[in-house]
Amino acid sequence: MRKRIFEIVELAKPGDVVSAVYDSVMMLLILVSLVPLAFKTEYPILGVIDKACACIFVADYLLRWLTADYRFKEHSIRAFILYPLSFMALVDLLSVLPSFTFFNDGFKVLRVLRMFRALRVLRIFKAFRYSKIVHIIVGVLDKSKEALGAVCTLAVVYILVSALVILNIEPDSFDNFFEAIYWATVSLTTMGYGDIYPVTTVGRIFTMFSAFFGIAIIALPAGIITAGYMDALKEEHRQEELKQKERQE
Repeated sequence: MRKRIFEIVELAKPGDVVSAVYDSVMMLLILVSLVPLAFKTEYPILGVIDKACACIFVADYLLRWLTADYRFKEHSIRAFILYPLSFMALVDLLSVLPSFTFFNDGFKVLRVLRMFRALRVLRIFKAFRYSKIVHIIVGVLDKSKEALGAVCTLAVVYILVSALVILNIEPDSFDNFFEAIYWATVSLTTMGYGDIYPVTTVGRIFTMFSAFFGIAIIALPAGIITAGYMDALKEEHRQEELKQKERQE
């Protein structure tokens, strides 16, 4: 019985209609639960929606905790202790706790608890476990972590070097090293807010070269992720074709 519950609440496997329906319903509820966050005024109906969705999420959390030994493939008490400490379990817990704050607004000191309302945005991360595409992207990022790590290192070096150069070229435009780092980061992303900028000819020439170099750095991870994603889709398609051939045989 518990094994079947685990199969239902986890990401649906091909052919498991019940699990697929469960995933679809949970995705819909996650989206519905975010509707109250779009309104500054707390209407009664929105409160009902929030509480109802939160109760269902609590039930989902308990079902996952109940089948934690199947998740960790370890039939021992240790699995049930580890599950509440896992990342997605913490996201689940933090996303529903703000819906059950029963403190009266009259207690001014306790108004700080309203910040927990923002934590309900974490519910969108619950959708990750129900999305097949997200699982593919996570796998791509994991396989490409060395290449992406190298690009991130290059970006950090670029920011630090650019900040040091511009700080010395434009000492009057930048008050401290942090402002130079901020400018270098904005230049790297080619956003250019315009609140801090060089005014000398040398500084502007350096900024132009810096911007071109920034475009090249930004393009690298996009290419790596896209190539990895396409390879993952081809591999998945190949696996599906093999499964179909096995079924036909």
